[in-house]
Amino acid sequence: MNEDETVPADVAHEEEIPEDHPRYQDLLTRHRIETGVEKGITHLQGMHAEGRGSAFDYLLGEETIPSADAAERAAAAHLLRADHPVLSINGNVAALVPGEMVALADAVDAALEINLFNRTDERIAAIADHLREHGAEDVKGLEADARIPNLDHQRAKVDEDGIYTADVVLVPLEDGDRAEALEAMGKTELVIDLNPLSRSPQVAEVPIVDNIIRAVPNMTAHARELADASADELEEIIEDFDREDALEDAENRIRSGL
Repeated sequence: MNEDETVPADVAHEEEIPEDHPRYQDLLTRHRIETGVEKGITHLQGMHAEGRGSAFDYLLGEETIPSADAAERAAAAHLLRADHPVLSINGNVAALVPGEMVALADAVDAALEINLFNRTDERIAAIADHLREHGAEDVKGLEADARIPNLDHQRAKVDEDGIYTADVVLVPLEDGDRAEALEAMGKTELVIDLNPLSRSPQVAEVPIVDNIIRAVPNMTAHARELADASADELEEIIEDFDREDALEDAENRIRSGL
């Protein structure tokens, strides 16, 4: 029997996907991306990007490996210690984890900012409304009154009081050229990416090799646990995290399955 035969051919709501299905998380992300395209939140190219991520997640065993959990804890410590943290949101992020991003922003007192490669006023407005429907009160990215240096496309457009002046930025599902440009600005980058060999995690201070639908809730849980931690305790968590070990561990898991 095909593994998807237990799922309705036309899934109108994600609640119709049985949670005991062996590929539940993959089916869930597929459905959310499709719904995002229908709502004008996600660009069609986002479906291809999600497909690539799904393949890497399959090789990781579709679970949060210990090194990824350590990265999520270190990322939470960075956000809690930051003076001006910002969580960047593109179309796929908005479709996959809108409420979870709002919860993380609340847990670490961070701003939410929309940043798109295929930027239109209609998509920006649709994503902003979508985030507000999931509890966001203040959404940045609408003004786009500043630019990231040495970046020519639409993703160079950011808010001056958002990503442009942020000290720590969470950039999930990000392309490498923008990640490199943010690094050149001196930002501390926290990247969620299922491919440990792509440029984004390679330049990140904290590369999180995990599915975003697991990673963001995990970061929020760590942030809430660390809410009362002292500056020294947060610094110790940050110093103890080894980005090279995390990348190597994820690559070994993907290559060997062990």
